Amino acid sequence: MGKVAVIGFGESGRAAALLLNHLGYTVTLWDSNQTPALVARATEIQTLGITVRLGENFCPTPGLVRVVVSPGVPWDAPFLQQSRALGLVVQGEVDLAWDVLGQVPWVGVTGTNGKTTTTMLLAQIWARAGWVAPACGNIGRPISDVALGPLPDWVLAELSSFQIEQSPNIRPKIALWTTFTPDHLNRHGTIESYAAIKASLLDQAEQVVLNGDDPYLRTLLPRWPQAIWTSLHDPTAPIHVREGQIWVQEERVLAVAEIQIPGWHNVQNILMAVACAHLAGIAVSHIAQAVRGFQGVPHRLEKITDRAGVAFINDSKATNYEAAATGLTAMTAPVILLAGGQAKQGNPQLWLQQIHRATLGVILYGQAAPVFAELLRQSGYQAFTICQDLAEAVPLAWTWAKNKGAATVLLSPACASYDQFANFEARGNCFRQLCHQLGT
Repeated sequence: MGKVAVIGFGESGRAAALLLNHLGYTVTLWDSNQTPALVARATEIQTLGITVRLGENFCPTPGLVRVVVSPGVPWDAPFLQQSRALGLVVQGEVDLAWDVLGQVPWVGVTGTNGKTTTTMLLAQIWARAGWVAPACGNIGRPISDVALGPLPDWVLAELSSFQIEQSPNIRPKIALWTTFTPDHLNRHGTIESYAAIKASLLDQAEQVVLNGDDPYLRTLLPRWPQAIWTSLHDPTAPIHVREGQIWVQEERVLAVAEIQIPGWHNVQNILMAVACAHLAGIAVSHIAQAVRGFQGVPHRLEKITDRAGVAFINDSKATNYEAAATGLTAMTAPVILLAGGQAKQGNPQLWLQQIHRATLGVILYGQAAPVFAELLRQSGYQAFTICQDLAEAVPLAWTWAKNKGAATVLLSPACASYDQFANFEARGNCFRQLCHQLGT
C-alpha cells in the first residue's frame, strides 16, 4: 500500500493512523510536541507497528505516498505545500474517512454555533428510527474511528470549517448550516473565506437545510433553490413554528412546550434536526418521541446542580461572543456570569447588551479578563471583578449569588479555553467539579 504520514497526534490523528494501519499502509505519526501524555499514547500505538515521531517537525521522506493531517494543522502550512509540490496526496482526516465511508449516506452539520446540539439530536432521532448512525467528527469521536467498522447505516458528522477545508471530496446526502457569524478568522483570514469554506459543503450535498432565521443564511436561499429552510417566525418556511407547535409543512410534530432544553436558539436547532429527519424519510412519530426525550449536551447550557435555589449552569462550549450572548438570552432569571479565557475576534455588542439585561454581576478570569473589563467599562457596566482562574471565580460567584439575590450562576466564557485548559470540555469539567465542592 505504501508509506503514509499522519500529522498531529490528537484524537483525529490517532484515529487516522489506526485506520491507515488497518488498511495496510506503513504509518508514521508526527507531532511537534512531546508531552508525557503523548509519550504514553505513543507507547500504546507503537505496539501496532505504527512509528511515532514526537518533538519533530514533519518533512517528506522517501517512499511517502500520502499525508493525512489533523484539523488543527493549517491547510496552507509550508510542509503541506512542499508535499503537494512533490506530488503527494494531501488530505484531512475526514477526507480519509470518506474514502472508506462514502458508500454510506452522510448528514454534514456545519455552522458557527448550534452544531453539536443539532448533531446530537440527529443521533437520537436516527436511533429512535432504528438506524445505526453515530454522531462523530468535530463532536468528539473522529470519523476515521467510525470507518474502522462495522459500517453504519448513516454517518452523522459535525464538521468544522477546518475539517471542511481539508476534505474537498466529501459529498453528503444532506448538509445543514446552522448559523453564521465571524469566527476562526486567525485561521481563515477573512469572513468571506470562512463563509466560502462553509458553503462548499452545501454545494456538494444532494439536499440542503438552512436556518432561515439567520440573516446571512437567509440571503443564501437563492444559491440553493431546492433547500429546505426553517423559521421560528415565518409560517411559509417548510419547517416552522406556528401557534406554539412545530410543523413539517401542514403536519404537526409536537408542541414547543414539550421541549426540555432552554432557549429559542435550541428551538431553531430542533427545527433543523426535524428538517433533516424529514428529508431522510423518518416518521414524524419517531421525530417527536426523540425530541421530547432530548435533554441537551454536556457543556451547552448544562445544569450542574442547585444550591439553595441557585442553579449552576455550564455553558463552556460558548467559545465566542455570539454563543455566549445566546446562552444569556436563554436565561430568564438574574445571573452571575463567569466569562474569560483566550479571546477571539468578533463583535461583542449583542453580548454586552445581554450582560446589561440579564446579569447582576460578572466575574472575569484568564487571559481575556483585562480586555473584557475594558469592554464592560466602556459600555457603562460596573458590577464586575477579575479573578485569576475558575478555582477562585466559582466560590466568589456563589457568594455573589447569595448576596445579590441571583437565581443562576452561568459559566459562559465567550472565549476559547486554551490559556488555561486543553479544551472547552476540560474547562466545563473543572467548573462541574468546583460546583460540587462548594460549601453552604
